[in-house]
Amino acid sequence: MGSFSIWHWIIVLLIVLLLFGAGKLPKVMGDLAKGVKSFKAGLQDDSDDATPGANAPGANAKTIPNQPANTAETAAKKDEAVRS
Repeated sequence: MGSFSIWHWIIVLLIVLLLFGAGKLPKVMGDLAKGVKSFKAGLQDDSDDATPGANAPGANAKTIPNQPANTAETAAKKDEAVRS
């Protein structure tokens, strides 16, 4: 009951042939293959664009203009200001 016999698959194949026609199936499969190839090429292009240091912390950090840099000196000044 849980598995399909060869007769089930033959009936499914006949229904697909009736719906799409024997001439259209190769065209549909060719279009599907082209889609898969272009998808794989897109994935390959994305991995080529990645730089080795792109995942490093702060690699994509943005600086806000007119703001002091976050350095040890700035942190020390803030601590002194808080303590006094």
